[in-house]
Amino acid sequence: MTSLSAPAVAEDLGRHGAWRFTREHVVAAELVQVFHGLYEAAFGPLRTRSMARQVLTAAEFAEQMANGDVVKYVAWTPEGEPVGMAALTNRLSTVPWISPEYFAARYPEQWARGAVWYFSFVLAHPDLRHLKFIDQLVEVGVNALVEQDAVCAYDMCAYNDDLLGLGQRAAEVFERTAGARSRRADAQYYYEVDFGPGGAVQGSPTIPLSHPGPAAPGRLGA
Repeated sequence: MTSLSAPAVAEDLGRHGAWRFTREHVVAAELVQVFHGLYEAAFGPLRTRSMARQVLTAAEFAEQMANGDVVKYVAWTPEGEPVGMAALTNRLSTVPWISPEYFAARYPEQWARGAVWYFSFVLAHPDLRHLKFIDQLVEVGVNALVEQDAVCAYDMCAYNDDLLGLGQRAAEVFERTAGARSRRADAQYYYEVDFGPGGAVQGSPTIPLSHPGPAAPGRLGA
């Protein structure tokens, strides 16, 4: 059930680098469209680049913004313009594409104290998709997790991981900002078969079911 009772109150986390950061549980209604525009710029192109659905609908995105169980770390310019957001939660039941039971079984001690987190998404203004800004955004977002000795997980599609290299980039950011190393934990493979006249290519080998296909689809991006 979506948490709607929390007021849209921002906790000021001060300035980090050139940007000011806040921690928010519920985003003010007048800012939802602003953030949705940033979200569309970051994730919209994945509609045609990933077989798995990567992009929240406008209604789903608005629900995330109103859900108090999803913590949002927001970056602002000195002029007060929102330019980035990292959204994460330790209520894993709010992330419909993952299995909370997996994490409860794998990390029972952290799970018992609410210290298992999942990144819903990370996004940045197109002009700020550089390492310095992403470092600051992720660092602010994981500070509380480091203090909590927590575990966090995230996912991304093969296009972002294999072609854009965002998986390696994310791993470098976590190691640089928190001294923590990430590893690939799981994968789901997608296949397609073309039964039309052009589907059979002369001499093409059949892909065995055990073929190590692309990385698990997901939603971490910038």
